[in-house]
Amino acid sequence: MHTHPPVGRLAVVITAVTAAALGPAACEAAPARRSAPPPPAATGVPPGTATLTIASSENTGLTDLLGVTFHSRHPNIVVDFDYEPRDVYDGKLETMLASKNPPDLVLLNDLGTAPASGAVRSLDDYTRLYGWDAKYPSAELDQWRAADDGRQLGTGHLWAAPAGFSVVGVYYNKDLAAKLGIAPPATRADFDAALAKAKAAGELPVQLGNLQGHSSFIVQSIVDATDGAARTSDWVNGKAGATIRTPGGTDAANTLADWAKKGYLPERANASGLTAAVAEFTRGKGLFLFDGSWDAQNIDRAMHGRVGFIPFPGGAGGRATGIGTSVAYAIPAKAKNPDLAAAFLDFMNTPEAAQIQFNTGFLPLAHADSVKGTEGNVMNDIASAWGVVNKGDGLVNFFANSTATMNDTLTIQTQRLIESATTGPAFLDALQSDWARSHERAGSGP
Repeated sequence: MHTHPPVGRLAVVITAVTAAALGPAACEAAPARRSAPPPPAATGVPPGTATLTIASSENTGLTDLLGVTFHSRHPNIVVDFDYEPRDVYDGKLETMLASKNPPDLVLLNDLGTAPASGAVRSLDDYTRLYGWDAKYPSAELDQWRAADDGRQLGTGHLWAAPAGFSVVGVYYNKDLAAKLGIAPPATRADFDAALAKAKAAGELPVQLGNLQGHSSFIVQSIVDATDGAARTSDWVNGKAGATIRTPGGTDAANTLADWAKKGYLPERANASGLTAAVAEFTRGKGLFLFDGSWDAQNIDRAMHGRVGFIPFPGGAGGRATGIGTSVAYAIPAKAKNPDLAAAFLDFMNTPEAAQIQFNTGFLPLAHADSVKGTEGNVMNDIASAWGVVNKGDGLVNFFANSTATMNDTLTIQTQRLIESATTGPAFLDALQSDWARSHERAGSGP
Protein backbone atom coordinates (compact mmCIF):
# COMPACT_ATOMS: atom_id res chain seq x y z
CA MET A 1 0.00 0.00 0.00
CA HIS A 2 1.46 3.29 -1.06
CA THR A 3 0.23 6.23 0.96
CA HIS A 4 -1.07 8.26 -1.96
CA PRO A 5 -1.09 6.37 -5.22
CA PRO A 6 -2.89 7.62 -8.30
CA VAL A 7 -6.64 7.33 -8.80
CA GLY A 8 -8.81 5.43 -7.94
CA ARG A 9 -6.74 4.12 -5.00
CA LEU A 10 -6.03 7.76 -4.22
CA ALA A 11 -9.70 8.52 -3.74
CA VAL A 12 -10.04 5.64 -1.30
CA VAL A 13 -7.13 6.78 0.82
CA ILE A 14 -7.71 10.50 0.91
CA THR A 15 -11.42 10.39 1.68
CA ALA A 16 -11.28 7.75 4.37
CA VAL A 17 -10.20 9.66 7.46
CA THR A 18 -13.10 11.98 8.05
CA ALA A 19 -15.57 9.64 6.36
CA ALA A 20 -15.33 7.43 9.41
CA ALA A 21 -14.35 9.96 12.04
CA LEU A 22 -17.19 12.32 11.19
CA GLY A 23 -19.84 9.81 10.14
CA PRO A 24 -22.94 8.88 12.14
CA ALA A 25 -20.94 7.29 14.93
CA ALA A 26 -19.20 10.61 15.55
CA CYS A 27 -22.53 12.24 16.32
CA GLU A 28 -23.29 9.87 19.19
CA ALA A 29 -22.54 10.75 22.77
CA ALA A 30 -18.90 10.33 23.74
CA PRO A 31 -18.16 7.05 25.49
CA ALA A 32 -17.58 6.87 29.18
CA ARG A 33 -14.03 7.71 30.19
CA ARG A 34 -11.81 4.67 30.01
CA SER A 35 -9.34 3.77 32.70
CA ALA A 36 -5.84 4.90 31.81
CA PRO A 37 -3.37 2.19 30.76
CA PRO A 38 -0.36 1.63 33.00
CA PRO A 39 2.63 3.88 32.29
CA PRO A 40 5.17 2.52 29.82
CA ALA A 41 8.36 0.85 30.89
CA ALA A 42 11.59 2.85 30.84
CA THR A 43 12.79 0.71 27.94
CA GLY A 44 10.51 -1.22 25.65
CA VAL A 45 12.90 -4.00 24.58
CA PRO A 46 12.87 -6.86 27.10
CA PRO A 47 16.08 -8.73 28.01
CA GLY A 48 14.56 -12.12 27.18
CA THR A 49 13.11 -13.47 23.97
CA ALA A 50 9.86 -12.03 22.70
CA THR A 51 7.79 -11.81 19.53
CA LEU A 52 6.50 -8.52 18.15
CA THR A 53 3.44 -9.07 15.95
CA ILE A 54 2.55 -6.55 13.24
CA ALA A 55 -0.56 -6.62 11.02
CA SER A 56 -0.54 -4.46 7.90
CA SER A 57 -1.76 -3.86 4.36
CA GLU A 58 1.48 -2.05 3.44
CA ASN A 59 3.16 -3.99 0.63
CA THR A 60 6.10 -1.86 -0.50
CA GLY A 61 8.54 -3.72 1.74
CA LEU A 62 8.88 -0.77 4.13
CA THR A 63 7.54 -2.39 7.30
CA ASP A 64 9.05 -5.78 6.52
CA LEU A 65 12.53 -4.25 6.10
CA LEU A 66 12.12 -2.16 9.24
CA GLY A 67 11.25 -5.37 11.10
CA VAL A 68 14.29 -7.22 9.74
CA THR A 69 16.57 -4.35 10.75
CA PHE A 70 14.99 -4.07 14.20
CA HIS A 71 15.63 -7.78 14.72
CA SER A 72 19.27 -7.34 13.69
CA ARG A 73 19.60 -4.71 16.41
CA HIS A 74 17.77 -6.89 18.94
CA PRO A 75 18.36 -10.58 18.06
CA ASN A 76 16.21 -11.67 20.99
CA ILE A 77 13.14 -10.07 19.35
CA VAL A 78 11.35 -11.92 16.57
CA VAL A 79 9.27 -9.62 14.35
CA ASP A 80 6.25 -11.42 12.92
CA PHE A 81 4.96 -9.30 10.03
CA ASP A 82 1.56 -10.35 8.67
CA TYR A 83 0.54 -8.72 5.37
CA GLU A 84 -2.90 -8.90 3.78
CA PRO A 85 -4.29 -6.94 0.79
CA ARG A 86 -6.02 -3.66 1.62
CA ASP A 87 -9.59 -4.81 1.03
CA VAL A 88 -9.11 -7.98 3.11
CA TYR A 89 -7.19 -6.16 5.84
CA ASP A 90 -9.71 -3.35 6.28
CA GLY A 91 -12.51 -5.89 6.51
CA LYS A 92 -10.74 -7.74 9.33
CA LEU A 93 -9.28 -4.81 11.29
CA GLU A 94 -12.24 -4.24 13.60
CA THR A 95 -12.35 -7.94 14.49
CA MET A 96 -8.60 -8.01 15.10
CA LEU A 97 -8.79 -5.04 17.44
CA ALA A 98 -11.70 -6.54 19.38
CA SER A 99 -10.07 -9.94 19.86
CA LYS A 100 -8.54 -11.06 23.15
CA ASN A 101 -5.14 -11.45 21.51
CA PRO A 102 -4.68 -8.72 18.88
CA PRO A 103 -1.38 -7.94 17.13
CA ASP A 104 1.03 -5.63 18.95
CA LEU A 105 0.89 -3.13 16.09
CA VAL A 106 -1.77 -2.51 13.43
CA LEU A 107 -1.65 -0.28 10.40
CA LEU A 108 -4.34 2.41 10.46
CA ASN A 109 -5.34 3.48 6.97
CA ASP A 110 -7.48 6.08 8.73
CA LEU A 111 -8.38 6.92 12.32
CA GLY A 112 -11.96 5.82 11.84
CA THR A 113 -13.84 5.03 15.04
CA ALA A 114 -10.79 3.60 16.81
CA PRO A 115 -10.35 6.51 19.28
CA ALA A 116 -14.02 6.54 20.31
CA SER A 117 -14.29 2.76 20.57
CA GLY A 118 -11.30 2.34 22.86
CA ALA A 119 -9.83 -0.20 20.43
CA VAL A 120 -6.39 1.44 20.28
CA ARG A 121 -4.16 2.84 22.97
CA SER A 122 -3.33 6.52 23.32
CA LEU A 123 0.36 7.03 22.59
CA ASP A 124 0.67 10.11 24.78
CA ASP A 125 2.76 8.33 27.46
CA TYR A 126 5.15 7.02 24.82
CA THR A 127 5.35 10.44 23.20
CA ARG A 128 6.61 11.82 26.51
CA LEU A 129 8.88 8.85 27.21
CA TYR A 130 10.65 8.98 23.86
CA GLY A 131 10.40 12.72 23.26
CA TRP A 132 8.52 12.35 19.96
CA ASP A 133 7.20 15.90 20.21
CA ALA A 134 10.80 17.12 20.00
CA LYS A 135 11.88 14.62 17.32
CA TYR A 136 8.96 15.12 14.92
CA PRO A 137 7.61 18.31 13.38
CA SER A 138 4.20 18.78 14.96
CA ALA A 139 2.44 18.57 11.58
CA GLU A 140 3.59 14.93 11.24
CA LEU A 141 2.09 13.83 14.54
CA ASP A 142 -0.98 16.07 14.41
CA GLN A 143 -2.37 14.14 11.44
CA TRP A 144 -2.87 11.22 13.83
CA ARG A 145 -4.30 13.15 16.75
CA ALA A 146 -7.98 13.27 17.61
CA ALA A 147 -10.19 13.92 20.59
CA ASP A 148 -11.61 10.87 22.40
CA ASP A 149 -14.84 11.09 20.41
CA GLY A 150 -13.00 11.40 17.09
CA ARG A 151 -14.89 14.55 16.06
CA GLN A 152 -11.98 16.90 15.45
CA LEU A 153 -8.73 15.79 13.93
CA GLY A 154 -5.32 17.36 14.45
CA THR A 155 -5.69 17.88 18.19
CA GLY A 156 -6.11 15.76 21.32
CA HIS A 157 -4.46 12.40 21.96
CA LEU A 158 -1.99 10.72 19.60
CA TRP A 159 -3.44 7.40 18.38
CA ALA A 160 -0.87 6.28 15.78
CA ALA A 161 2.74 6.98 14.89
CA PRO A 162 3.88 7.61 11.30
CA ALA A 163 6.17 5.20 9.49
CA GLY A 164 6.84 7.11 6.26
CA PHE A 165 5.32 9.96 4.27
CA SER A 166 4.37 10.96 0.76
CA VAL A 167 4.47 14.61 -0.29
CA VAL A 168 3.05 16.62 -3.21
CA GLY A 169 5.10 19.30 -4.92
CA VAL A 170 6.06 20.43 -8.41
CA TYR A 171 8.07 18.31 -10.86
CA TYR A 172 9.81 20.26 -13.63
CA ASN A 173 11.38 19.23 -16.92
CA LYS A 174 15.05 20.29 -16.70
CA ASP A 175 15.65 20.05 -20.44
CA LEU A 176 12.69 22.22 -21.28
CA ALA A 177 13.54 24.71 -18.54
CA ALA A 178 17.11 25.02 -19.83
CA LYS A 179 15.88 25.47 -23.39
CA LEU A 180 13.64 28.34 -22.25
CA GLY A 181 16.25 29.87 -19.94
CA ILE A 182 14.13 29.20 -16.83
CA ALA A 183 15.70 28.50 -13.45
CA PRO A 184 13.77 26.56 -10.78
CA PRO A 185 11.31 29.18 -9.46
CA ALA A 186 12.12 30.46 -5.97
CA THR A 187 9.14 32.80 -5.65
CA ARG A 188 5.54 32.90 -6.81
CA ALA A 189 6.46 35.72 -9.18
CA ASP A 190 9.19 33.51 -10.66
CA PHE A 191 6.70 30.70 -11.12
CA ASP A 192 4.13 32.90 -12.84
CA ALA A 193 6.82 34.33 -15.12
CA ALA A 194 7.96 30.83 -16.07
CA LEU A 195 4.42 29.87 -17.07
CA ALA A 196 4.09 32.92 -19.29
CA LYS A 197 7.48 32.32 -20.88
CA ALA A 198 6.69 28.68 -21.65
CA LYS A 199 3.35 29.59 -23.24
CA ALA A 200 4.95 32.33 -25.34
CA ALA A 201 7.48 29.77 -26.62
CA GLY A 202 4.71 27.39 -27.67
CA GLU A 203 5.27 24.94 -24.81
CA LEU A 204 2.65 23.62 -22.38
CA PRO A 205 3.23 25.31 -19.02
CA VAL A 206 1.42 22.84 -16.72
CA GLN A 207 0.66 19.19 -17.45
CA LEU A 208 -2.60 18.08 -15.80
CA GLY A 209 -5.09 15.22 -15.74
CA ASN A 210 -8.23 16.33 -13.90
CA LEU A 211 -10.62 13.47 -14.57
CA GLN A 212 -10.56 12.61 -10.86
CA GLY A 213 -9.93 16.14 -9.61
CA HIS A 214 -6.15 16.25 -9.34
CA SER A 215 -6.15 19.97 -10.05
CA SER A 216 -6.95 20.08 -6.34
CA PHE A 217 -3.17 19.71 -5.94
CA ILE A 218 -2.78 23.07 -7.70
CA VAL A 219 -5.56 24.66 -5.67
CA GLN A 220 -4.26 23.41 -2.34
CA SER A 221 -0.64 24.26 -3.12
CA ILE A 222 -1.64 27.88 -3.65
CA VAL A 223 -3.88 28.00 -0.57
CA ASP A 224 -1.22 26.41 1.66
CA ALA A 225 1.51 28.73 0.42
CA THR A 226 -0.61 31.88 0.67
CA ASP A 227 -2.43 31.30 3.96
CA GLY A 228 0.20 29.21 5.72
CA ALA A 229 0.11 25.60 6.86
CA ALA A 230 -1.43 26.27 10.27
CA ARG A 231 -4.47 28.11 8.94
CA THR A 232 -5.08 25.62 6.16
CA SER A 233 -4.69 22.65 8.51
CA ASP A 234 -7.41 24.11 10.74
CA TRP A 235 -9.81 23.83 7.82
CA VAL A 236 -8.76 20.31 6.84
CA ASN A 237 -9.05 19.14 10.45
CA GLY A 238 -12.49 20.66 11.06
CA LYS A 239 -11.56 23.32 13.61
CA ALA A 240 -14.42 25.54 14.74
CA GLY A 241 -14.74 28.69 12.64
CA ALA A 242 -12.37 27.55 9.89
CA THR A 243 -13.13 28.60 6.33
CA ILE A 244 -11.76 28.21 2.82
CA ARG A 245 -12.98 31.73 1.95
CA THR A 246 -9.53 33.19 2.58
CA PRO A 247 -7.01 35.21 0.55
CA GLY A 248 -5.37 31.93 -0.41
CA GLY A 249 -8.68 30.35 -1.38
CA THR A 250 -9.58 33.32 -3.55
CA ASP A 251 -6.14 33.36 -5.18
CA ALA A 252 -6.26 29.60 -5.86
CA ALA A 253 -9.73 29.61 -7.42
CA ASN A 254 -8.96 32.62 -9.60
CA THR A 255 -5.57 31.22 -10.60
CA LEU A 256 -6.90 27.84 -11.77
CA ALA A 257 -9.59 29.57 -13.83
CA ASP A 258 -7.02 32.02 -15.24
CA TRP A 259 -4.56 29.27 -16.17
CA ALA A 260 -7.30 27.48 -18.09
CA LYS A 261 -8.29 30.65 -19.97
CA LYS A 262 -4.68 31.44 -20.86
CA GLY A 263 -4.05 27.96 -22.22
CA TYR A 264 -1.57 27.04 -19.50
CA LEU A 265 -3.34 23.66 -19.06
CA PRO A 266 -3.97 20.86 -21.58
CA GLU A 267 -7.11 21.44 -23.66
CA ARG A 268 -8.71 18.19 -22.49
CA ALA A 269 -7.42 18.19 -18.92
CA ASN A 270 -10.83 17.20 -17.53
CA ALA A 271 -10.96 14.12 -19.74
CA SER A 272 -7.68 12.52 -18.65
CA GLY A 273 -6.40 11.18 -15.33
CA LEU A 274 -3.21 11.53 -13.35
CA THR A 275 -1.61 8.42 -14.85
CA ALA A 276 -2.07 9.81 -18.36
CA ALA A 277 -0.73 13.19 -17.28
CA VAL A 278 2.41 11.58 -15.84
CA ALA A 279 2.93 9.69 -19.09
CA GLU A 280 2.56 12.88 -21.13
CA PHE A 281 4.94 14.75 -18.83
CA THR A 282 7.62 12.08 -19.21
CA ARG A 283 7.27 12.45 -23.00
CA GLY A 284 8.29 16.10 -22.69
CA LYS A 285 4.81 17.62 -22.80
CA GLY A 286 4.68 20.15 -19.99
CA LEU A 287 7.16 22.31 -18.08
CA PHE A 288 5.59 21.59 -14.68
CA LEU A 289 3.55 18.78 -13.12
CA PHE A 290 1.87 18.97 -9.69
CA ASP A 291 2.14 15.45 -8.30
CA GLY A 292 3.25 13.36 -5.34
CA SER A 293 6.37 11.43 -4.43
CA TRP A 294 4.56 8.14 -5.14
CA ASP A 295 5.16 8.74 -8.87
CA ALA A 296 8.84 9.64 -8.45
CA GLN A 297 10.33 6.30 -9.43
CA ASN A 298 8.22 5.99 -12.59
CA ILE A 299 9.04 9.55 -13.60
CA ASP A 300 12.73 9.06 -12.87
CA ARG A 301 12.92 5.87 -14.92
CA ALA A 302 11.63 7.78 -17.93
CA MET A 303 13.55 11.03 -17.32
CA HIS A 304 16.56 10.12 -15.18
CA GLY A 305 18.71 13.18 -14.63
CA ARG A 306 16.30 15.34 -16.61
CA VAL A 307 13.62 16.03 -14.00
CA GLY A 308 13.62 18.05 -10.78
CA PHE A 309 11.23 18.62 -7.89
CA ILE A 310 10.52 21.66 -5.71
CA PRO A 311 7.95 22.67 -3.11
CA PHE A 312 5.44 25.10 -4.57
CA PRO A 313 7.21 28.47 -4.15
CA GLY A 314 6.03 31.56 -2.31
CA GLY A 315 5.14 30.22 1.12
CA ALA A 316 3.81 32.76 3.62
CA GLY A 317 6.64 34.19 5.71
CA GLY A 318 9.16 32.32 3.56
CA ARG A 319 8.01 28.95 4.92
CA ALA A 320 7.69 26.13 2.39
CA THR A 321 4.55 24.03 2.45
CA GLY A 322 3.69 20.62 1.08
CA ILE A 323 0.62 18.38 0.86
CA GLY A 324 1.02 14.94 2.36
CA THR A 325 0.19 12.24 4.85
CA SER A 326 1.68 9.00 6.15
CA VAL A 327 1.55 5.30 6.72
CA ALA A 328 0.90 4.98 10.47
CA TYR A 329 0.76 2.26 13.12
CA ALA A 330 -1.31 2.04 16.30
CA ILE A 331 -1.03 -0.14 19.39
CA PRO A 332 -4.25 -2.06 20.14
CA ALA A 333 -5.62 -1.54 23.64
CA LYS A 334 -5.30 -5.28 24.34
CA ALA A 335 -1.84 -5.73 22.80
CA LYS A 336 0.39 -8.20 24.66
CA ASN A 337 3.61 -6.20 24.19
CA PRO A 338 2.70 -2.48 24.07
CA ASP A 339 6.09 -1.28 25.37
CA LEU A 340 7.96 -3.35 22.80
CA ALA A 341 5.61 -2.05 20.09
CA ALA A 342 6.38 1.53 21.15
CA ALA A 343 10.11 0.81 21.03
CA PHE A 344 9.65 -0.31 17.42
CA LEU A 345 7.72 2.89 16.65
CA ASP A 346 10.59 4.89 18.14
CA PHE A 347 13.08 2.97 15.97
CA MET A 348 11.24 4.28 12.92
CA ASN A 349 12.68 7.77 13.42
CA THR A 350 16.34 6.70 13.45
CA PRO A 351 18.82 7.47 10.63
CA GLU A 352 18.94 3.77 9.74
CA ALA A 353 15.16 3.64 9.38
CA ALA A 354 15.20 6.87 7.37
CA GLN A 355 17.24 5.26 4.61
CA ILE A 356 14.91 2.25 4.54
CA GLN A 357 11.90 4.56 4.23
CA PHE A 358 13.60 6.45 1.40
CA ASN A 359 14.67 3.29 -0.44
CA THR A 360 11.09 1.99 -0.44
CA GLY A 361 9.65 5.19 -1.90
CA PHE A 362 8.69 7.08 1.25
CA LEU A 363 9.96 10.26 2.83
CA PRO A 364 11.61 9.74 6.21
CA LEU A 365 10.07 10.84 9.49
CA ALA A 366 13.35 12.43 10.52
CA HIS A 367 16.92 12.72 9.22
CA ALA A 368 15.81 13.67 5.71
CA ASP A 369 19.19 15.35 5.23
CA SER A 370 20.96 12.03 5.73
CA VAL A 371 19.24 9.96 3.02
CA LYS A 372 20.61 9.65 -0.47
CA GLY A 373 19.56 7.94 -3.67
CA THR A 374 21.51 7.25 -6.83
CA GLU A 375 23.04 10.31 -8.46
CA GLY A 376 20.54 12.21 -10.57
CA ASN A 377 17.49 10.48 -9.06
CA VAL A 378 14.62 12.91 -8.52
CA MET A 379 14.06 11.34 -5.09
CA ASN A 380 17.07 13.32 -3.92
CA ASP A 381 15.28 16.56 -4.83
CA ILE A 382 12.14 15.29 -3.11
CA ALA A 383 14.10 14.48 0.06
CA SER A 384 15.54 18.01 0.03
CA ALA A 385 12.10 19.51 -0.45
CA TRP A 386 10.72 17.30 2.32
CA GLY A 387 13.41 18.55 4.69
CA VAL A 388 12.56 22.17 3.94
CA VAL A 389 8.83 21.58 4.40
CA ASN A 390 9.41 19.79 7.70
CA LYS A 391 11.76 22.47 8.98
CA GLY A 392 9.02 25.06 8.56
CA ASP A 393 6.32 22.72 9.95
CA GLY A 394 4.65 23.11 6.57
CA LEU A 395 3.01 19.74 5.99
CA VAL A 396 -0.77 19.91 5.37
CA ASN A 397 -3.10 16.94 4.98
CA PHE A 398 -5.00 16.57 1.70
CA PHE A 399 -8.04 18.83 1.21
CA ALA A 400 -9.99 15.73 0.23
CA ASN A 401 -9.50 14.44 3.78
CA SER A 402 -11.58 17.29 5.19
CA THR A 403 -14.90 15.44 4.65
CA ALA A 404 -16.10 12.13 3.30
CA THR A 405 -17.47 13.80 0.16
CA MET A 406 -14.86 16.51 -0.43
CA ASN A 407 -12.99 14.53 -3.09
CA ASP A 408 -16.15 14.39 -5.21
CA THR A 409 -16.83 18.07 -4.59
CA LEU A 410 -13.29 19.03 -5.57
CA THR A 411 -13.51 16.95 -8.74
CA ILE A 412 -16.81 18.44 -9.86
CA GLN A 413 -16.00 22.01 -8.91
CA THR A 414 -12.47 22.14 -10.34
CA GLN A 415 -13.76 20.71 -13.60
CA ARG A 416 -16.42 23.43 -13.71
CA LEU A 417 -13.83 26.09 -12.90
CA ILE A 418 -11.57 24.92 -15.73
CA GLU A 419 -14.55 24.94 -18.11
CA SER A 420 -15.60 28.49 -17.01
CA ALA A 421 -18.88 26.99 -15.78
CA THR A 422 -18.53 28.52 -12.31
CA THR A 423 -16.86 31.48 -10.63
CA GLY A 424 -14.16 31.68 -8.01
CA PRO A 425 -16.57 32.75 -5.21
CA ALA A 426 -19.07 30.02 -6.15
CA PHE A 427 -16.27 27.46 -6.17
CA LEU A 428 -15.26 28.41 -2.63
CA ASP A 429 -18.89 28.43 -1.50
CA ALA A 430 -19.31 24.86 -2.75
CA LEU A 431 -16.23 23.68 -0.85
CA GLN A 432 -17.26 25.46 2.34
CA SER A 433 -20.81 24.10 2.13
CA ASP A 434 -19.48 20.55 1.88
CA TRP A 435 -17.17 21.20 4.84
CA ALA A 436 -19.99 22.70 6.92
CA ARG A 437 -22.30 19.72 6.37
CA SER A 438 -19.77 17.52 8.16
CA HIS A 439 -18.32 19.87 10.73
CA GLU A 440 -21.13 22.18 11.78
CA ARG A 441 -23.18 19.29 13.14
CA ALA A 442 -20.18 18.45 15.29
CA GLY A 443 -20.31 21.96 16.65
CA SER A 444 -17.24 23.11 14.77
CA GLY A 445 -18.53 25.20 11.88
CA PRO A 446 -18.86 28.97 11.52
